[in-house]
Amino acid sequence: MLNKRQKIIKTKNPFTIQEGGSEYGRLKDGYRLDWTQQVFLPISSEKETVGRNFNFSNLPKINLVLIFFLLIILTRVAWLQIVRGKYYHELAEGNRIRIEQIEPKRGVIYDKDRNPMVRNVADFLLYFIPADLPKNKQEKENIIKRISQILNVLSPADIKNILAKIKSGSLESYQPLFIIDNIEYEKAMLLYLESDKMPGVHLSNKTKREYNLSNLSLSHILGYTGKISENELAKAGSDYSPIDYIGKTGIENFYENELKGVNGKKQIEVDALGKEKKIINQIIGEDGHNLVLSLDINLQKKLEESITNELKKLKLNKACGIVMNPNNGEILAMVSLPSFNNNIFSKGISQKEFQEIINHPDHPLFNRCVSGEYPPGSTIKPIIATAGLEEKIINKNTSFLSVGGLRVGEWFFPDWKAGGHGVTNVKKALAESINTFFYYIGGGFNDFIGLGVDRIVKYAKLFGLGEQTGIDIINEAKGFLPSKEWKEAVKGERWYIGDTYHLSIGQGDISVTPLQVANYTAVFANKGSLYQPHFVSKILTGDDKMISQINNKPIKNNFISKENLTIVDEGMRQTVVAGSARSLQTAPVACAGKTGTAQWANNKPAHAWFTGFAPYDNPQIVITILIEQGGEGSSVAVPIANDVLTWYFSQKK
Repeated sequence: MLNKRQKIIKTKNPFTIQEGGSEYGRLKDGYRLDWTQQVFLPISSEKETVGRNFNFSNLPKINLVLIFFLLIILTRVAWLQIVRGKYYHELAEGNRIRIEQIEPKRGVIYDKDRNPMVRNVADFLLYFIPADLPKNKQEKENIIKRISQILNVLSPADIKNILAKIKSGSLESYQPLFIIDNIEYEKAMLLYLESDKMPGVHLSNKTKREYNLSNLSLSHILGYTGKISENELAKAGSDYSPIDYIGKTGIENFYENELKGVNGKKQIEVDALGKEKKIINQIIGEDGHNLVLSLDINLQKKLEESITNELKKLKLNKACGIVMNPNNGEILAMVSLPSFNNNIFSKGISQKEFQEIINHPDHPLFNRCVSGEYPPGSTIKPIIATAGLEEKIINKNTSFLSVGGLRVGEWFFPDWKAGGHGVTNVKKALAESINTFFYYIGGGFNDFIGLGVDRIVKYAKLFGLGEQTGIDIINEAKGFLPSKEWKEAVKGERWYIGDTYHLSIGQGDISVTPLQVANYTAVFANKGSLYQPHFVSKILTGDDKMISQINNKPIKNNFISKENLTIVDEGMRQTVVAGSARSLQTAPVACAGKTGTAQWANNKPAHAWFTGFAPYDNPQIVITILIEQGGEGSSVAVPIANDVLTWYFSQKK
């Protein structure tokens, strides 16, 4: 260690240490001490740059790592801001600001004389906002227990099961969660007072439907509303909330968009309990539209009464009837029995009550007029006769000899009358419902060539069979028209002449709805126009101002010659004058029609049909009656038609 005074002097070999002016010597490792500091300086003969050692070949790898982490950060930001941005925004705003829907007034349904058939009444409904419920488990338990005590219809476990459907912290937890509706007034007032101190608990004063049923058969037509289901809510979208009501069946369902109206909205600020503090903004909605139906309530009542009385005599339960205007397709009355009370569903029905109804052997919820599919029997014969005339297979003078049926090989196809009906033309065949005549023109016999299955199906389709009529009510059936291809594919059998014979008299695999029968009967009444049946005739605003009138133009016109329609009409008139519907001669106006007795099972009575129109010269109404397992149409269905037509035209007079 140096302990003498030292100084740095510049020598030939710099950075050496001298003492007393002489060179002191080079220090170890090329470093020497400064005379002012005990530091080491590098000994170099050249000027050097001080820097950090770095391998630039590693730079691309480092860049890749940095880019990778940068992409992770950007992806996360995009996920939070773009994909989930709305969710987190609403989640945050849900703690302070809420959007609530303002329920519009649902539209009213009138009969043709503007008599209201439904009204809106107050309905107290309880719902939760799960996100606002206390986080403390015991506090939440206390609220649930108290609500259960007040309602006395839901146990705490029931309420917990409802709450369990919503995931805590999810966006759905800020949506209304339906608990119960149809709460009695006294209980509702108690809940209203106490809910002010129950976070997340809300009582709403909504409206429900109450139906003015002069007769229960209106239930199939009007339908009913009920709380929206999860599936319905998913399809309906943002126009509905989980506590809304929606049309379930009938007119209420088909015209839901017209009846519902447009929701209003209000933006509110809530306090820590989730209760409204003030309204920030409000948008007024639009009330639903009112509907005017073509229904004649008095006629509806009479039709139901007549069918019910006949069913009691026969000790039967199932039947239906339709009365419509043949000149525009408006439904004036429609009865399907047995029926049900739609107020039970609107007010809320228990699971036990619902099971009793749907498991009832007579299926009261089933609308036989539009959903029932039956063999038409002889009511199809006007179509077969028309097809034969149009295809020039027969004319009004063509006659065949009816001797009781036709024999083809080992098979015999009978008439209903033993010994037959003698010489028969088309009008007599319609009047007396002579099968032999229709076997001839449908399937042919010996040298006579008939229509065949393809042409029969062609004309059946022209009259609207095999497809929906398009009536403004749900669950309409299509019926069925068989074909050669169908039989081979489904039954694995070829089409026989006997199949064509059966089809020609409305038997076999063919099926129709009573509405289809009424609708094609109207074609004969109005001489050639096929209309779309409908209930609604006008759509009004909430304050009964006209919006629109339903189009009554025919969907098909002049597809059959008027000359041939007149021939068939004369045969249907002869049915009343001298044929199977002679009891209709007592009606106050001239009538025309066709009876039918449709076999459908080997060991059960046939279905009884009648379809017709009146007055004959200027048709105003078509009436179609079906009595399930009623037997002969002439003795069972015709008396009902006679009773209704007599009442209707006597009243009009």
